[in-house]
Amino acid sequence: MDNKFPCQHLGEAFKRGFNGEVKLSGLKRIHALTTQASYELRIDLEDFDNGTAYAHYGTFAVGLFSVDPEEDGYPIHIADYSGTAGDSFLKHNGMKFTTKDLDNDHSENNCAAFYHGAWWYRNCHTSNLNGQYLKGHHSSYADGIEWSSWTGWQYSLKFTEMKIRPLRDEN
Repeated sequence: MDNKFPCQHLGEAFKRGFNGEVKLSGLKRIHALTTQASYELRIDLEDFDNGTAYAHYGTFAVGLFSVDPEEDGYPIHIADYSGTAGDSFLKHNGMKFTTKDLDNDHSENNCAAFYHGAWWYRNCHTSNLNGQYLKGHHSSYADGIEWSSWTGWQYSLKFTEMKIRPLRDEN
């Protein structure tokens, strides 16, 4: 993995705010951070054969244009993909965060309940980094820790890490 990406780990904010179940306090912290400056996001992925890939988004924020981000559902704002994993996140751009008890997606079903996770689901997902830890290939459909453009719908990743940092001034 690239160690040249000094950053703040979303995982730490998720860990402090979520502790095993998704709580909106973690999103509140990420919102507060990403509305103070322009941020970029890097997602590192690892499979069970120790293969790695990454997705980089040159723009990242949570609730960027929200007056009340909690009421607005902490919508995700991402753009400018590059990387080796394929873009499995841009489909989620603009979506509110959905949990089992707070359905903000565009599906007739609650995607978080149906796919056993919590995420910025649309109808429903192309990535699901808060899915079940199913240890690689599995027979169920899309309910693991998924990044569909890299490993498909029936492979749950070994490791994922979301990292953000302020955009650097190129001048």
